Amino acid sequence: MNPVLFSIGPLDIYSYSVYLTAGCLLAIGLAMREARYREMDYLLAPQAGIIAIISGLIGARLLYAGLYPQEFSGDLLNVFRIWNGGLVFSGAFIFGSVGGVLYLKSRRQNILPWLDCFAPAIALGQSVGRLGCFFAGCCYGKPTELPWGVIFKDTQSLAPLFQALHPTQIYHSLAGLMTFMILLASKKFFKSEGRITGLFLILFSVFRFIIEFFRADYRGSLGPVSTTQIITLVFLSIGIYLFFINKKRSL
Repeated sequence: MNPVLFSIGPLDIYSYSVYLTAGCLLAIGLAMREARYREMDYLLAPQAGIIAIISGLIGARLLYAGLYPQEFSGDLLNVFRIWNGGLVFSGAFIFGSVGGVLYLKSRRQNILPWLDCFAPAIALGQSVGRLGCFFAGCCYGKPTELPWGVIFKDTQSLAPLFQALHPTQIYHSLAGLMTFMILLASKKFFKSEGRITGLFLILFSVFRFIIEFFRADYRGSLGPVSTTQIITLVFLSIGIYLFFINKKRSL
């Protein structure tokens, strides 16, 4: 688990940045493919995707800074050094979704079909991006004696060193991959708008809520649950509405 993937002279290429970029590009590519399959204006996918990524990065960093203000008290410029790790997916998801939706609204697009295009893409993109978290050591887990516990040894890692921890980053990555596969297998059964998005939000929320119990990094708390779990319950509610209640749907 090396935060620096490789170096070109004095330039360090960070694993976090590489996997995050790869996940974003993969998500945009898959969304374009799905939009083309649905006979939509697929060229809007990269435009909406780029706006969502920029908005998401801002939201993810702002939420991280809100949870860990002590990391920026001595050097405010550190807020912009996202290649070192330090993004909160919930913030990225909220801000990214708002940014992408507002752009598509400005182009007079029907939003639900576009959300259905992006939902599987986001799941797979998250699966790849979480590998960057693993190499950087962020989003680390609680100590464990399980045989698959991981030990971080690189001094640049954000995780506690030299103790076996739950590989929660890998849990997240596998959850994203499983979600993608389920959505891919399910989309032929759901022809109505919004149901794929609803299923995505349900799966994402359930996986995220469970994995949160194995995380050790601070994410705020409200009693026995984390701030992230509270936000996840909102996502779950939206997912249940889109999948089970939305009156526009039909099989």
